[in-house]
Amino acid sequence: MPTDSGARAASDLPTPDEAAREHSQRLARHIHGEIAAAGGAIPFSRFMELALYAPGLGYYSAGATKFGGAGDFVTAPELGPVFAACVADAVAPVLQQIGPSALMFELGGGTGAFAQVALMRLLELDALPARYLILEPSAQLRERQRARLFERLHPMLFELVEWVEGPVPHDWNGVLFANEVIDALPTPRFSIRGREVMEQYVATDGDRFGTQWRPADSMLLQSVRFIERRLGRALPDGYTSELLPQLPYWIQAVAGGLKRGAMLFIDYGYVRGEYYADDRSNGTLRAFYRHRMHDDVLAWPGLQDVTASVDFTALAEAGLSAGFDLAGYCSQSSFLLGNGLAGVLSRIEQIGDESERMRRSNEVKRLTLPTEMGERFQAMGFEKDVEFGAAFLAGDLSYRL
Repeated sequence: MPTDSGARAASDLPTPDEAAREHSQRLARHIHGEIAAAGGAIPFSRFMELALYAPGLGYYSAGATKFGGAGDFVTAPELGPVFAACVADAVAPVLQQIGPSALMFELGGGTGAFAQVALMRLLELDALPARYLILEPSAQLRERQRARLFERLHPMLFELVEWVEGPVPHDWNGVLFANEVIDALPTPRFSIRGREVMEQYVATDGDRFGTQWRPADSMLLQSVRFIERRLGRALPDGYTSELLPQLPYWIQAVAGGLKRGAMLFIDYGYVRGEYYADDRSNGTLRAFYRHRMHDDVLAWPGLQDVTASVDFTALAEAGLSAGFDLAGYCSQSSFLLGNGLAGVLSRIEQIGDESERMRRSNEVKRLTLPTEMGERFQAMGFEKDVEFGAAFLAGDLSYRL
């Protein structure tokens, strides 16, 4: 999660302790076994899937601390209540339009900080959903979320929360929300070699992992050619990047039977023309470990986050293909400004405790300044038979898609 800058080699980073190394070695042995069973190599996307989500071993499915000062990155909801309160302001009109049967569905609940603030703010706005669903792949995080929400929410609000194992299995109406989720979807890596499209694979290199390039399958090949047609130019020889051909299918899967409602995604990324700019010739893939960004995404599987930026043009296409209308697209800064940030700032000014007032002011700065999260993170909304209202009127950038 890009709250830090300056990529470095994994050898320059703090060494994991013995227990962490043993955990990583168990996952590495599991991945080596799958490589052997596959005949010597697996697609990078499969390596990323195992490194992040292998049951009981992957980064997001095991118990290591991920969020906050003791983890590897800080997400917007972990900074304080401002982000979640503004998101609640944005989705409240949608929930009110749907009425008492509306569901709120959060993908990846983090520490539970977002759900805590969002539910409290939705109560203030008279826009509570009938149920607040959380899809969380990590058993440890589910328990952490449950403990936090049980401790900090009124029992009436806590009773609304339900942890689910997958998408809503029946038709439903409401809001789907995902903050920093798409960047962690396992992504194929491609490279242009002599006008051929090649796909990156991961192979065993002694007791470590190495990469090799193989001809892309038809799905990845066609997806790269589609991007070139949309760009109006061929990608140059040697150009390497990431691409999510499965994104439309993922959107359709997580939305499930959403018949009436909205989807809101907030993540870091670019529109397609910037994502595949000539000077971004090695893609956006990177790893985060203890608040440091580095390039060795094969190192220490299970101990570090592996992530790639989002192509927001592709996300818009995927949402439209799933039957939704594009509600808007803007920077995180503009999104927060358009959804209650002015009121938040007014309340901050009235805080009597100077240290707390400074903490909240610094939180707003990190969320909105261009040098922090304000411009690097983007918000995109979709709607179906509802209206977001004014959620994207401040600084809408849909014309750039």
